[in-house]
Amino acid sequence: MPKNNAKVAVLGASGGIGQPLSLLLKNSPLVSRLTLYDIAHTPGVAADLSHIETRATVKGYLGPEQLPDCLKGCDVVVIPAGVPRKPGMTRDDLFNTNATIVATLTAACAQHCPEAMICIISNPVNSTIPITAEVFKKHGVYNPNKIFGVTTLDIVRANAFVAELKDLDPARVNVPVIGGHAGKTIIPLISQCTPKVEFPQDQLTTLTGRIQEAGTEVVKAKAGAGSATLSMAYAGARFVFSLVDAMNGKEGVVECSFVKSQETDCPYFSTPLLLGKKGIEKNLGIGKVSPFEEKMIAEAIPELKASIKKGEEFVKNMK
Repeated sequence: MPKNNAKVAVLGASGGIGQPLSLLLKNSPLVSRLTLYDIAHTPGVAADLSHIETRATVKGYLGPEQLPDCLKGCDVVVIPAGVPRKPGMTRDDLFNTNATIVATLTAACAQHCPEAMICIISNPVNSTIPITAEVFKKHGVYNPNKIFGVTTLDIVRANAFVAELKDLDPARVNVPVIGGHAGKTIIPLISQCTPKVEFPQDQLTTLTGRIQEAGTEVVKAKAGAGSATLSMAYAGARFVFSLVDAMNGKEGVVECSFVKSQETDCPYFSTPLLLGKKGIEKNLGIGKVSPFEEKMIAEAIPELKASIKKGEEFVKNMK
């Protein structure tokens, strides 16, 4: 990929995450071509964004028959498509609808841009990443270094909440978040925070719980009008920019992401990753954790394994 010439596709570009995500991508000097896909409204979203005075060309694609053209030649594909959570729903309640959407879209990616980096935002990520991997395997183009579950919002939230409690500049705070992307599978490693921070155990427990349930906090506050879309768009864009920087040859780019992993006995697990020109350059692993964090990891693994198996079974049973 020539420097600062990333061709990026957003699948689900008309939705609550898709629109602000596309805006952030259009605003970036790293992106030279932005192709937008959805089953409704994409010509309008594309027309609107195309008036922005940045160099990325924007084109909208509507409906399944236009999807192949949207994907051809892409370097990065970001998939926020699917249904959002409503109050009282878990991420897992979205499973049947979103599993089908992700399987369909990633099958098109496997056929039309098999070399692209695939970034999955559609929940439940703990299942949609195994689905993506199995779909790519079916098409014979699976590369575990190029399929990412975007968990960046968990890191963004952890950074924001820690900064707030300690009165620090949030831009300087970095909390690795490992595990998965739902409830108690979200494991913030506050012990590895830079700069170093200390909390009494009761405050640490509350903070950890808030990071794990932050999505639900937004779903409740929006009272039926949606889920975390703006912060998710920001986090999705942050991940894509990191990935593109690394693809451009920038050294030392690290992001956490839910990927194929040997770090635990879970086949997929999120840890800090060193990104490079070909996707994952090196899995940096879990590192040193506190007894409190160790316990959270142990408790998360059975739930993670079940979600992963559910995703894999879905693809096995697909017609």
